[in-house]
Amino acid sequence: MSVLEDNIRKLDGYLNRFRDGGIANRIAGQDTAGSGGVFQSTSPVDKSVICDVAHGTSEDIDKAANAAHDAFAAWRDLPALERKKILIRIAEGIEARAEEIALCECWDTGQAYKFMSKAALRGAENFRYFADQVVQARDGQHLKSPTLMNITTRVPIGPVGVITPWNTPFMLSTWKIAPALAAGCTVVHKPAEASPLTARLLVEIAEEAGLPAGVLNTVNGFGEDAGKALCEHPKIKAIAFVGESRTGSLITKQGADTLKRNHLELGGKNPVIVFDDADLDRALDAAIFMIYSINGERCTSSSRLLVQDTIREEFETKLIERVNRIKVGHPLDPTTEIGPLVTEEHFNKVTSYFDIAKQDGATVAAGGEVVGDEGYFVRPTLFTDADNQMRISQEEIFGPVLTSIAFRTEEEALQIANDIPYGLTGYVWTNDLTRALRFTDRLEAGMIWVNSENVRHLPTPFGGVKASGIGRDGGDWSFEFYMEQKHIGFATGQHKITKLGAN
Repeated sequence: MSVLEDNIRKLDGYLNRFRDGGIANRIAGQDTAGSGGVFQSTSPVDKSVICDVAHGTSEDIDKAANAAHDAFAAWRDLPALERKKILIRIAEGIEARAEEIALCECWDTGQAYKFMSKAALRGAENFRYFADQVVQARDGQHLKSPTLMNITTRVPIGPVGVITPWNTPFMLSTWKIAPALAAGCTVVHKPAEASPLTARLLVEIAEEAGLPAGVLNTVNGFGEDAGKALCEHPKIKAIAFVGESRTGSLITKQGADTLKRNHLELGGKNPVIVFDDADLDRALDAAIFMIYSINGERCTSSSRLLVQDTIREEFETKLIERVNRIKVGHPLDPTTEIGPLVTEEHFNKVTSYFDIAKQDGATVAAGGEVVGDEGYFVRPTLFTDADNQMRISQEEIFGPVLTSIAFRTEEEALQIANDIPYGLTGYVWTNDLTRALRFTDRLEAGMIWVNSENVRHLPTPFGGVKASGIGRDGGDWSFEFYMEQKHIGFATGQHKITKLGAN
């Protein structure tokens, strides 16, 4: 039996429970039906129905928000070391079910097992990291003044809403939920309707690890009803969202009446800038990895290649050869590098840019084709002879599609890189240290890597500028979002108090 056949066999066993019972909402530790009935989750691999999913609406969100509100005080007041133990047990539960999580995620989203086999372990790492931060999460400062001993502390903000996307749903859910729980917040989680399977697994693992009922609630549904209700609910104090920029704008508007705190991790059209003095082989490897892994469906992908004109022809020749060799196939085959796109709607969006590129005057140098008709497969695609004003250069395609743009000088490269509505990440390849310092100082991006692909270090800030988002995740920045600062001043003596109305 091949590894692919074995993975399909294992997946079939994991999916039987979903086929038989569907996916319910999980509110206050109880399975609940959706007030909107059910919707169907389908696999992008072969367009088959996976299972029925509870269709949550504003009514279900209200129940979940009340459950999170009711559970908040006890979870907030639980000793930090007790919260830490629970989070570590959640990490252990994730590790124990890592294969199940990975296979379900592949089938649900189309992501290749090559990458998703590690995603569950990344999720466990998130919980372990934030478990280690629980005790010092409330730590503050001692700011002495002439008459007062001033101290600061932090307290959890309250029940929060977490809205996660479909591209790497399990890992991104843990990235938001782990610090919220570590801070002492309770959570209402609305996963993307296109990828509900692993959100169900996460809430099961959390409760089995001892997380009290109501601390983590999961409501499946659509943005226009469940998502909107979550953003508007008065008992939800903050919204952590990962998704496209247009939706982030809507979330801000929906939370305005309740003065909701928002952390928005939004879209990107990120440049990878390759200067002629760079290590070109490593730059090529990194540029290919950052756009074609994860099916190109990630906000930090390097979707614009800015390559210096003196090396453009050589670099693009090697790039075309490599792109044409990337293996598209069944996501459960460990040799597959690109699987199907997540939904028919997204498949139609990505493939529409094949004609847009030609209309704009670019060259389809590789790919630009669909693969088969069973699922939503496309060939990895490269557009050359492009300029930065084309739609393929300005709009987030969010697929395995790279646009190559030539530049002559450092100043021109910087102008092209910044001439975009987004500002999430940037990747700079040069062996000139002073150039790297100059360039990164002026590059408009929240995160920049020099001579590297995106290598996440959990304590560092994650987030973007401009249309790529508001706020930062990671390390202490996560606690800054999920907690409120509090100042307390203690008088150290009998300082003078101005008297009013005294004789």
